[in-house]
Amino acid sequence: MATVIDKPTLWQRLFPWFSGFDTWLLLAVFILCGIGLVTMYSVGFDHGTRFTDHARNMLIAGGVVFVVAHVPPQRLMAFAVPLYVVGVTLLVAVALFGITKKGATRWLNVGVVIQPSELLKIAMPLMLAWWFQRREGQLRTIDYVVAAGLLLVPFALILKQPDLGTALLVAASGLFVIFFAGLSWKLILPPVVLGVVGVTALVSFSNELCQPDMDWHVLREYQKQRVCTLMDPTRDALGKGFHTIQGMIAIGSGGVWGKGFMQGTQTHLEFIPERTTDFIFSAFSEEFGLVGVVALILAYVFLIGRGLVIAMNAPTLFSRLLAGAIALIFFVYAFVNMGMVGGILPVVGVPLPFVSYGGTAMVTLGLGLGMLFSIAKAERLMQS
Repeated sequence: MATVIDKPTLWQRLFPWFSGFDTWLLLAVFILCGIGLVTMYSVGFDHGTRFTDHARNMLIAGGVVFVVAHVPPQRLMAFAVPLYVVGVTLLVAVALFGITKKGATRWLNVGVVIQPSELLKIAMPLMLAWWFQRREGQLRTIDYVVAAGLLLVPFALILKQPDLGTALLVAASGLFVIFFAGLSWKLILPPVVLGVVGVTALVSFSNELCQPDMDWHVLREYQKQRVCTLMDPTRDALGKGFHTIQGMIAIGSGGVWGKGFMQGTQTHLEFIPERTTDFIFSAFSEEFGLVGVVALILAYVFLIGRGLVIAMNAPTLFSRLLAGAIALIFFVYAFVNMGMVGGILPVVGVPLPFVSYGGTAMVTLGLGLGMLFSIAKAERLMQS
């Protein structure tokens, strides 16, 4: 008698593609995306199509997450060198043939206008994780020197554009990998101490250093102005310091409970510049107050913490280094954005993850998030 084999249903065939995602990581992302959509609706409802475009960017990033999450970490490792080489080559092309806007040469026309430096935010930790995986078990000082060289090349090219914000993000993503690879504290502490001493000296002598005729040499004039504005925003309250002052006013005026959804006066009377992008945290704080800010910070802590847990349990050195670096990239994005809006860091173009408007940044974060999901899935397969 012939055996009858039931043909699997469409859902049975599709189910494996939608299963295996890390539940806690998924929850954290959904919470942040929900906050992002609600905030964008409020601050962007009279700002053209920002809300619908933001939702579209989220869907595109979600597609990237879904695709990358199904690529095993071993395959991801194979993309490390090609992505890095392509990214650095495009940065060289930007330096030679790039498009200049507002004094910065950051874009390249390849049929469509792209910003190659965004690619390095992911290519950099991917490349360094690949390098340390290759050297596993035989790490020497020279290996860390090579890693530093691999990091310095794109950092210098991006800094020259100039794009200090992106350069610092790329540097941070690479330094996290080098740190997790076991860099000695003897090498970490000296630059940290020098940095603390330098900042202390800058604060102490800010009045003298920020005089118009003072040339800092190592920084461009606009970068000097950003640092001086951080020291004292009232130095140019209607010019360079306007963003910072208005941002802090909006944050403080929210109080404990906030003014309410779509009720932010600083926001909707357009006192907050760039309220849908870099300064969206000010608008969020004004409308949702301290309670909303604490909830948002806890959502980021949840996301970053889950990423670090995934890194800790990852089956290979490559996966551990990559997952740890990606988790801390989210920390840097959130910390720098909130810090510059709150007046404790210079104003640089760093978006608030999943909340700020911006297609390129959203897709870049989606790419990193997809890699985290991929590593988490590999970890579950190893345990089963």
